[in-house]
Order: sequence, then structure tokens, then C-alpha cells
Amino acid sequence: MKPLLLWSDGLIFLLVFSLIAFFLKLGRNLQTQKRWGQVFNTRLGMVTFTVIAVYVLVALLDSLHFRRALEPVAGAPAGEVFYDNRVTSVLDLMLGGMGDRYERTYSAPFALKSFEKQNMKDGSGVGYRDYPLLRHGGRHLETAADRASDIFWKSLWGIGMGLLVALIVVGLQWVFLRRSPYPWRASWLAQAIIIVLAVWLVSVSKYYHVLGTDRGGLDVAYQSIKGIRTGVLLGTLATLIMLPIAVTLGVMAGYFKGWVDDGVQYLYTTLSSIPGILLIAASVLMFQVYIDLNPDAFSVGLEKADARFLALCFILGVTSWSSLCRLIRAETLKLSQLGYVQAAHAFGVSHRRVLARHILPNVSHIILITFVLDFSSLVLAEAVLSYIGVGIDPSMSSWGNMINGGRAELSQEPVVWWTLSGAFFFMVVLVLAANLFADLVRDAFDPRTSLGATHS
Repeated sequence: MKPLLLWSDGLIFLLVFSLIAFFLKLGRNLQTQKRWGQVFNTRLGMVTFTVIAVYVLVALLDSLHFRRALEPVAGAPAGEVFYDNRVTSVLDLMLGGMGDRYERTYSAPFALKSFEKQNMKDGSGVGYRDYPLLRHGGRHLETAADRASDIFWKSLWGIGMGLLVALIVVGLQWVFLRRSPYPWRASWLAQAIIIVLAVWLVSVSKYYHVLGTDRGGLDVAYQSIKGIRTGVLLGTLATLIMLPIAVTLGVMAGYFKGWVDDGVQYLYTTLSSIPGILLIAASVLMFQVYIDLNPDAFSVGLEKADARFLALCFILGVTSWSSLCRLIRAETLKLSQLGYVQAAHAFGVSHRRVLARHILPNVSHIILITFVLDFSSLVLAEAVLSYIGVGIDPSMSSWGNMINGGRAELSQEPVVWWTLSGAFFFMVVLVLAANLFADLVRDAFDPRTSLGATHS
């Protein structure tokens, strides 16, 4: 096989290493460590952090890409190896080839036959219309009547294996963390549930399509899991691109005032007056033209999709900084009038030192809270953009593309509901966990809520 490193792969690994370095640095700052301790001292904090960590782990596994070597071709030069144009990830291997089990078209969850009738012929060549059997779903059964019992026993086996894996994973953590003051039992329970569901899904999916298939015959559960990487990376990258712009301009406007404040206000007022969807759509379409005019710059199709994905992250970050900039400007205006800042100016302390020691540390809670909240909103924004056709490239798995592809299916009779179920479930779990975690972070880092909790 031939490893393949996309730009987005390198960025997600850089983000994870930065996150690890951030938590290692927490031990040096007792005040910050105490505030984070308030977050993780609650069961809700441990559970939501566990869910977010699982999403990040899946995104990492889906970012280890490679191309398989093809079989030697007759007449080819000796020693020359050709590689498949299809890009595979480590997550695809762990899913047991779930994405390779295609059907002809729609099929319902755990179905044995296609959802739509097709023209068929009997043994004597007479044509008729009926529901054809699926290529992969339940083909190991002798009769359709065995389906219920087969699903039961295979589910029981999958749950048993999941419990065994969960016992090993949780047991190893218990050995090292049993004396920890944090409520790890809540996290271990969440981990056990996730592991059992994951092992059950992978084991049963070898025999059935648990969430059915879409119009193109691709497994819906597989698409939903592959969409995790897109959702996590888009929300994180777009937020990180937005933060430096908002923080720099907001602090400058609130601290220096005068013409600097007027210029920054003019910028974000002008940006806010432009319809965001139209601005993003125009920018994405312009970048798509560049991709179409330079096909030689990309060796495989996934690299084109990855370039458009990174462009969308950049555009979302550049166009969504105005609200945070307003908040930081207002907070900086208030801080610049406080006594200790005025005393620092009286003693001749430089502006750079005042900003680094007094202003930025006191607006950090706003930055942190906004980072978690904007992450959720940007994950939802991708679904809206894909719905109108200017989001992620259709060749890249994403929840927005699934919603866009399934919008017309709700008007069918009978309704094809399962194509939206996977995207809806995984998106809701991620956004809900991020929002609940953001509430805990706000309570711990916001000086007003921390002061109220102290007095109470």
C-alpha cells in the first residue's frame, strides 16, 4: 500500500497534538487547573468529554489514508507497482469492509429485498416485476422466516463481544485511575455503551444493512460514520481560523479606541450587512472554478474534495468573526478603564505588556466559551450549505450531503426515512455533547458565574 497524506489529515493531527500539549501545560497553572477541575468534577462533564473524545478518535482513524496496490498487470515493467485510485483509511479496515457492500438501490434497515421493484425474468424467460433479493443483506439465510432469530442471535453475539472489549478497555483504565478524584465511573459507563454499540454495529453489518442503503446502494450507517471526520474537522478548523481575526481586531478596537476602533467597527459592520450565505456561496464557487481549471494539481479525486473542504473551512472562518469581535471589543473597553490597567499606564508599562498581562487573560473566558459554542453552530452550518449545494464536495462523506440527498425522499410514498436517520443521530449527539460541555466551561471560566457560585 501507498500512504497518502491530505492537507486536512496533517491539520487534524496537528490539532490533536496541540490539544495534548494544552492539557499537559494545565498542570503548571494552578488557577486554570482548578477551573478545568470544576468541569471534570461533574459526571456530565466526564460523559460529554468522553463523547467528544470518541468523535475525535474516529476522525483520527479516518485521517490515516492509503492506496492499495493493484494486482500486477501482464506486460508491465518488472518492479513497477500500480495503486488503486480509491483512497482507503484505517477506519475503513476497522469497519470490516462495510463501505464495500453495495446494493442496486434503496433497501430498508435489516431488509432482505430491495425497496423498489425491478424488471426480472423467471427460469423460463418470462418477464415480471418484483422486489429483488439484496446482494449482501441476509444472503446467508436459507429462508426469510429465519431472519428474526438470526438477527437476535447475531446481535446477542455482537453485544457479548462488545461487553468483553469494554471490560478490557475499562479494566485497564481502572487499574491506573481508580484513585483519581474525578468521577471516572460516568466516563467508563459512557465508554462501555459506545464500545458495545460499535462492536454490535460492525458485527451485524457483515450480514445486514442496519440502517439500510441509499439511492446509490451505499450503506447508510457507513456514510454516517464517515461523516464524523468532516463534521469534527470543519467545526474545529473554521473556529480556529475565526478566533485570531476576532481576538486581534476586538482587542485592538477596545484598547486603542479612536481611529482603530472606527476602522474595526466599519469592517465588521460591513461584513455583517452582507448576506452570509451569498458570500460563502460566491467564494466556494470561485474556488471550484480554480479546481476545475487546474486538474493536474490533484492526483486523485479525494484531493480535489479535500481542497474544496479546506477552502470552505477558511471561508466560514473568515466570514464568521464579527459577533465574537463585538464581544471582545466591549469587554476590552470595560477592562481598559479599570484601576489596575490605569495604574500600569501611569507607571509607564508598555502597551504590549498591558495587553499580554491584563487584557488577554481577562477575555480568555469569552474566547474559550465562544470556541465551543461556535463549533456546534459551524457543524450545523455545513448541513445548511450542503443542502443548498455549496457545501462539501459530493464525493466526500458528510452529514450535510446525506441530508441534501435525502430531502426529496421524504416526499415519496412510502417514505424513505432511514437515509436521514444516521446523519440526524450522529449530528445531534455531537452538537448536544458540545453544547452541554460548553455550558460547564462557561460556568467554570466566566468570572461572573464563578463569583456567584463562590458567594452562594
